[in-house]
Amino acid sequence: MRGRIDVGAVIRRVFDIYVDRAPVLMPAAAVVFVFTGILSALLVAASAGLALLAVLIYVVATTIFTGVVVELVADLQDGRRDAGARQLLRRAMPVIGQLLLVAIVAALCVFVGLAFFVIPGLFLFTIWSVAAPVVVLEHPPGLRALQRSRELVRGNGWQVFGVLLVLDIAVLVVAGALELAAESAGTGAGIVVRVILGVLTAPLSALAASVLYFQLRAASAHPAAGAGSTDSGPAEADGPGAEV
Repeated sequence: MRGRIDVGAVIRRVFDIYVDRAPVLMPAAAVVFVFTGILSALLVAASAGLALLAVLIYVVATTIFTGVVVELVADLQDGRRDAGARQLLRRAMPVIGQLLLVAIVAALCVFVGLAFFVIPGLFLFTIWSVAAPVVVLEHPPGLRALQRSRELVRGNGWQVFGVLLVLDIAVLVVAGALELAAESAGTGAGIVVRVILGVLTAPLSALAASVLYFQLRAASAHPAAGAGSTDSGPAEADGPGAEV
């Protein structure tokens, strides 16, 4: 029997950290989306054949950013903010290679699942949602992080899917509103708005994965009460991430 996580509590925690640690998150996100965006544009402008290199640079930069966010959330677990941006980056760097491997494999599998069957893609997206924090904080070998992520999510599939869905919808609504405003303002403004949007929303997925990881780990360790859960009933194996 596993404890149930509270979807609302997880989302509130994500935004609490987002606001509280904005001085660290925003500059890091700006580096990822501004610097790498400019570099990628220069590479593509120089030669269309360099587009793959541009994508690789973006993926690596995003992976490093994810590692930093995971370490940031881990740093907050004792209620204090002990580490700065450099310390967080230093802690995350040793696992960047493995984090990149797991991220690429998971993304490819989810893409195939979405492209051909949809539901299997959503299933994989849900059960592997905390693989990045597992890599950064538990250091499992190879692709073991994907299995460990599924173990943590099991019994809370619908809750995890709900958190991811709500955050994605929130981002889409904000993005849609900004896109409409940018279109009426002209091409140059549109580019600026897209960069700003990227910087503002970049931390959310990594924060969600990190907060979910700690909530799910607590629910697994304390099945009677769960992690921020108000549901004391049995945890049925149903929904995305359920045991099959």
